[in-house]
Amino acid sequence: MAKDLICGMYVDESKAKFKTTQEGTAYYFCSGNCLEAFLKPEKEKRNLKYLTAFSLGFGLVTAFFEYIYRVSFPGLPNYILLFLLATPVQFIGGWRFYRGAVDAVKAKQANMDSLIAIGTSAAWIYSTIIAFQGILWPAIFPSTGGMTEVYFTESGLIIGFIMLGKYLEHLVKGRASQAIRKLVDLQPKLATIIRGENEMQIPVEQIKVGDIFIAKPGEKIAVDGIVLEGSSSVDQSMITGESIPAGKKPGDEVIGATINKSGLLKVKAARVGEATTLAQIVKMVQDAIRSRAPMQRLADLISSYFVPIVILISVLSFLFWYFIAGLHFPMAMTMLISVLIIACPCALGIATPSAIMIGAGKGAQNGILVKSGEFLEKTHKITSIIFDKTGTLTKGEPSVTNVVVLDSKFVENDVTKFAAIAEKGSEHPLGQAILKKSDEMKLQLPKAESYQTVAGKGIKADYKNKTILVGNRLFMRDYRIPSDNIENQIQKLENEGKTVVLAAYDKKIIGLIAIADTLKENSKDAIEKLKTMGKEVWMITGDNERTAKAIALQLGIDNVMAEVLPQDKAKKVKELQEKGKIVAAVGDGINDAPMLAKADVGIAIGAGTDIAKETGGIVLIKNDLRDVVTAIDLSKRTVAKMKQNLFWAFFYNVSLIPVAAGVLYPFGILLNPIFAAIAMASSSITVVGNAMLLNRYKARIA
Repeated sequence: MAKDLICGMYVDESKAKFKTTQEGTAYYFCSGNCLEAFLKPEKEKRNLKYLTAFSLGFGLVTAFFEYIYRVSFPGLPNYILLFLLATPVQFIGGWRFYRGAVDAVKAKQANMDSLIAIGTSAAWIYSTIIAFQGILWPAIFPSTGGMTEVYFTESGLIIGFIMLGKYLEHLVKGRASQAIRKLVDLQPKLATIIRGENEMQIPVEQIKVGDIFIAKPGEKIAVDGIVLEGSSSVDQSMITGESIPAGKKPGDEVIGATINKSGLLKVKAARVGEATTLAQIVKMVQDAIRSRAPMQRLADLISSYFVPIVILISVLSFLFWYFIAGLHFPMAMTMLISVLIIACPCALGIATPSAIMIGAGKGAQNGILVKSGEFLEKTHKITSIIFDKTGTLTKGEPSVTNVVVLDSKFVENDVTKFAAIAEKGSEHPLGQAILKKSDEMKLQLPKAESYQTVAGKGIKADYKNKTILVGNRLFMRDYRIPSDNIENQIQKLENEGKTVVLAAYDKKIIGLIAIADTLKENSKDAIEKLKTMGKEVWMITGDNERTAKAIALQLGIDNVMAEVLPQDKAKKVKELQEKGKIVAAVGDGINDAPMLAKADVGIAIGAGTDIAKETGGIVLIKNDLRDVVTAIDLSKRTVAKMKQNLFWAFFYNVSLIPVAAGVLYPFGILLNPIFAAIAMASSSITVVGNAMLLNRYKARIA
């Protein structure tokens, strides 16, 4: 069985339709519709290439016979020859513009197809009338005696140059699609699984959650999973962008499509199909490319007004020069056609999408996944960044450093044991630290009768008709257990940057457990770089203010939000937003989901194997805070390209419209429609070329 690339359905290879790429990769499709969807971009690019060659070829031949080698074949006047050469271009090469113009009329809008269709049709119709006057009908326009009376060359080359611009635009889109296909190609085709006592190879698509498979040295890991046996180093660069292979041992997670470098690994499949990290990355890149950034919506809005205004200018320029200035009809017609062609906003249509395509692709290459063009555009505007502490600024693997016994009836083992009984089954990092300590002490942990967790405060357990409470001061106050008499001992530990958990048994505090977390290696580096960029940095945590400030001091963070419950983190984001700040929130993406969702830009970090659950608009696969710096820098560079592209798109249009309308005609300068088409095509080439410079972007790390 193989998976359809388009719809994701599984299909029998013997019954499926398939396509083999130039790289030799075979893709299977459940239906002709899916195959057609896969081939459509390639077909469109191929059609554009042929139509461009066809239109430019006929246009250049027309120009040759009109301007260089003026020849009349027996019984065939030169004008008629030009008509025969230009007409196929007008209605074969230009058919898509007529179709687009009709669709625009149906939608009661005007677009660039409208300008092209009107401009080239005006040139062709006028030239046809001139070519056949005196043959099929009497002279309508007085002859000026020169070949400049017809515009067959102009209409053909205009369509050719516009098609060239569209072909270049499609090449950029094709590169984005190619990047996605390369991601898909990272997926290995076969996997060695263990069934009973036997090893057998099956297609990766047939692996199910829970299956055990083997990753040999040099092989790609089939799907996301958890290492059961063996140790090795794994090259994850194709997914995370990390150049140094990551060490893997039993219990560690591995990502599908990464390369096992050394030892043999036995892995249990955890995520398959569309749930794998690779599949989620492909989906995110596709969504980002398809999305429309606010700047693009603004460009679309401008275009909706720009096109009707241009049509009006072209008509007014014709009326002025023909009826008021008294120029010959051909000269006035030249101005009308030139205005329509030079103003065609083709480059405007690709100015921002081309930058977004390449920016999103570069982000994915560096382990930064942007969910939409909106976030790619917005990130550089951030003024304030809120970092969650546990698991974001710290490793999220706290350990017990001190156990202080406060009741002479108990010893250290008792305090740890009671706390561990309450925390049994807890997924909170502090609870995990206590359980780890009990394991080190080899304590036997019986099961409590009941558990009750209060988010951000602590946990209550009933054990042998007694109540165990493990939590912070607020939790103890809720149960009317005073802690004022031990405040000095608590503060001493907190001043050392440790989180203090109070353990109570039978309505009395029996001990303190101090827990410390380790800062991530690059946290301080990232904070310094962000402050250098002029960003206001905050730390948010459920820890008390004293502990929070001690940790913030180590990191160089000046602004601290302490004792904040998980459900209140979003409120803190809102408070900054109400002060006019543009806020980014950085967290683990699951526990901090409300905060990430409320922020202007939510950034989920360390989510390499859990992308599907992330709430943030940006997902950082690596567990490296310096990628926040890179994300902001990439956004800044991408938006700069968008603005540059929009400038060039408008520059060609706005600066040359007056010239096309005849402003410089009194000085003997008149813009030929062919040069108008070349200028318009040049704007598209400039925009595409400028966007492609983003391919040279290098990640900004401290």
